[in-house]
Amino acid sequence: MVISGVVKILFICHGNICRSATAEFVLKDLIEKKGLCEMFHIESRATSTEEIWNGIGNPIYPPAREELKRRGLGKTPYTDFSLKRAQQLKRSEYDEYDFLIGMDSMNMRNIERMTGHRHGDGKIWKLLEFCGLDRDVSDPWYSGRFSEVFDECVMGCEGLLNYLKDQKIL
Repeated sequence: MVISGVVKILFICHGNICRSATAEFVLKDLIEKKGLCEMFHIESRATSTEEIWNGIGNPIYPPAREELKRRGLGKTPYTDFSLKRAQQLKRSEYDEYDFLIGMDSMNMRNIERMTGHRHGDGKIWKLLEFCGLDRDVSDPWYSGRFSEVFDECVMGCEGLLNYLKDQKIL
């Protein structure tokens, strides 16, 4: 169910400097190419404060930024990720967003703990569920596989758009 007529999507990972930020800008790129920007509000958050110092979040991790650039993102104001800073998920954002989308199983547990709501309630999802997969988007901070994570984000975001079309939200 869409709360405001605009589909509000919040991607969430541990630090908000790799996976959730990548998913945020991948989806922005996909919808910009389809001419649907006015129908969406898309952001990303962290479950931890590890990448936030004195209230100021770190920018997207350099290898993730490089992968976004390599794939052609960041060339328009809508996909400009240069000012993106890590932010932590707030409990109140559960009510503000239509979809809270985690990247892995630990993120899902933390989202549930932080919001007081459960996965499967129609709002909380794991990204790759939208393409029929029950697996995590691996953390490139540890794996170094930024290209693979980008591809998984594209796959999950395309699945999300198909889901929204099937649900007659788009």
